[in-house]
Amino acid sequence: MAAVIEVKNVFKSAYKGETQLRILQDVSLEVNENEFVCILGASGKSTLLRIIAGLDKPTSGTVLFKGEPMGQPDPRKMAMIFQTFALMPWRTVTQNVDLGLESLGLQPHERAHRVGTLIKLVGLEGFEKSYPAELSGGMKQRVGIARALAVEPEVLLLDEPFSALDEFTAEQMRADLMRIWNDPKLPTNTFFMVTHLIEEAVLMADRVIVMSPRPGRIVASMKIDLPRPRTKLMRDPSFFEACDRIKQLIGKDYSRHIIEYKPKML
Repeated sequence: MAAVIEVKNVFKSAYKGETQLRILQDVSLEVNENEFVCILGASGKSTLLRIIAGLDKPTSGTVLFKGEPMGQPDPRKMAMIFQTFALMPWRTVTQNVDLGLESLGLQPHERAHRVGTLIKLVGLEGFEKSYPAELSGGMKQRVGIARALAVEPEVLLLDEPFSALDEFTAEQMRADLMRIWNDPKLPTNTFFMVTHLIEEAVLMADRVIVMSPRPGRIVASMKIDLPRPRTKLMRDPSFFEACDRIKQLIGKDYSRHIIEYKPKML
């Protein structure tokens, strides 16, 4: 498989007063085409995701998209779904989904067709004219997913997209997201998701990346070989075994292996 995203030796530091905080330390990873990757750990996950998306700059190191340096954020390359929904409250469902298409120069009929198709895909038919205040949390996140997919990005980045939802709604949303990822008619087939739930990562991912406590470092990359769909495996010993292996990696003490690093701020 070809690498779509390459993170090479990324460090990230920030200052709190005069104290330098090391957030990421020498992070290197690859995300391949058609792969669903989840990242777990105590620290640095969302910062790393923002750096990959081009929304934040590393203190040092590089991020490549298909071999080229990632510059300004480009939603046609990578679109991001936030845990806080980030919808425009004065826009309807249709207008929110259409938001990313307004700058692409598409004809109105093409935009309307694409928006209508995605609203149907995420199960929001009948709510096209509703405003965010009239929607449940799960419905708001469905709008966010449709909006991100509307620009047909090559990679979908997800920052704990189900953490603000109740468990029943989150379970439905996980199933919907897996259906979207597996849909051959959609051009977006590479997903990179931050989560804090081990079971969620094992349920969804081809591969799970584990980060250490601050400063965040990659300490393991574990392939999940369980057959799909995995919902019926959640009571199977093989599922529990995979979760336990990740839990042990997260709980391990890596403090002795962390080197001192104080790069200059860019």
